[in-house]
Amino acid sequence: MVAVAILAAGKGTRMKSDLPKVLHPMGGRSLIEWVLQSLAPIQPMRRLVIVGYRQALVREALSSLDGNNGLPPLEFVEQTEQLGTGHAVQQLLPHLEGFQGDLLILNGDVPLLRSETLQRLIQTHQDHHNAATILTAQIPNPKGYGRVFCNGQNVLQQIVEDRDCTPAQKQNHRINAGVYCFRWSDLAKILPRLTADNDQNEYYLTDAVNFLDPVMVVDVEDYQEILGINDRKQLAVAYDILQTRIKNYWMTAGVTLIDPNSTTIDDRVQLEPDVVIEPQTHLRGETLIKTGSRIGPGSLIENGQIGRNVTVLYSVITNSSVADGTRVGPYAHLNRQAHVGSGCRIGNFVELKNSTLGDKTNVAHLSYIGDASLGSQVNIGGGTITANYDGVKKHRTNIGDRTKTGVNNSLVAPLTIGADVIIGAGSTITEDLPDDCLAIARARQVVKPERGVQSKLKLMAEKKADG
Repeated sequence: MVAVAILAAGKGTRMKSDLPKVLHPMGGRSLIEWVLQSLAPIQPMRRLVIVGYRQALVREALSSLDGNNGLPPLEFVEQTEQLGTGHAVQQLLPHLEGFQGDLLILNGDVPLLRSETLQRLIQTHQDHHNAATILTAQIPNPKGYGRVFCNGQNVLQQIVEDRDCTPAQKQNHRINAGVYCFRWSDLAKILPRLTADNDQNEYYLTDAVNFLDPVMVVDVEDYQEILGINDRKQLAVAYDILQTRIKNYWMTAGVTLIDPNSTTIDDRVQLEPDVVIEPQTHLRGETLIKTGSRIGPGSLIENGQIGRNVTVLYSVITNSSVADGTRVGPYAHLNRQAHVGSGCRIGNFVELKNSTLGDKTNVAHLSYIGDASLGSQVNIGGGTITANYDGVKKHRTNIGDRTKTGVNNSLVAPLTIGADVIIGAGSTITEDLPDDCLAIARARQVVKPERGVQSKLKLMAEKKADG
């Protein structure tokens, strides 16, 4: 049996933010969400989050994660004062009373730990019947970190703070990663004995290790996994590491990234083989892009569902879908549940909002289609808009199959236009149109001879001559 406790009570002063540090976003999730996600393969029987600073905000942010992936609901444990890691874990005593399993302790600001690393830590702990097992890392520059010393069987001998290390001890690059697995029944006996007799007047969890036996260490394979986030620069470094992981995965899976360094991809994005991602393209949220599609350059897709063989050029697609073989852009914007059929053309400076377009429908340029339903093989002339808002409510426009609007049409909703309709250029349509008709709704052209520029100049000259 394994329970997990996540330390998430701190403010994170160096972040210079009112937002609790663990809620800062990185790649589509908050820092603590990354930690919680790593627990899915472990399947702990309990998940406890130790909260303090702005705890109501942390509870609310994590409420949607309760019971996801088949995991037990989150339990929140309050730490009213932040007096160190040992003090935080002391708050678990009444919540884990009678628990006989192992306790995995994680930090809510260490988002890069892999599930495989945690599984190996737990497995080592249980296989050797340890009282405690510590995750350690061999880092290139351990200056400032306490050093961990062990024998040839990885049994812990001592932890020495950096300032107390001899020159020889400083050659040891193994540090404590701050991730632990304890036999809870042993740790529970030790926690009340911790003291704050140190420069920081805090209770340290590392002190508990001195009273336990046996204690082993497990080195993480990639030291970057244990990097914590204390300021914005470290957040940027961690995000870069995350992006490298994600992009390497997709390139291995058959996706072409023309310029990986200029592209960002969220963890929840799904890409099929033979997708091509052009430079300066950003994929976020629950986005799916199917095989043969080419996205970018200069495009943003967030929560978008993109079919096969779609091209998206210099465009933005949010919370919308595009079916197979459609071309989008340049400079198009699809948002708020716009759904485009197959074989369509959504062209230059077109916005679609909360609208559905049938197959082989074209909105080629300079148009706004909002709150509308268009049939198949509809052609929207340049400069056409649906006037969907009357100042109080939004209204829908419905357009039948094979209808063609002219340039600079205004379609004043609520409006229903039938199939096979042709609308003359410059028309403002305010009434429903039946199938198979021609509609022209514009003022008659009036020509008044001798009223042009030359006539006006001649008249002005005559007035000036008359004095």
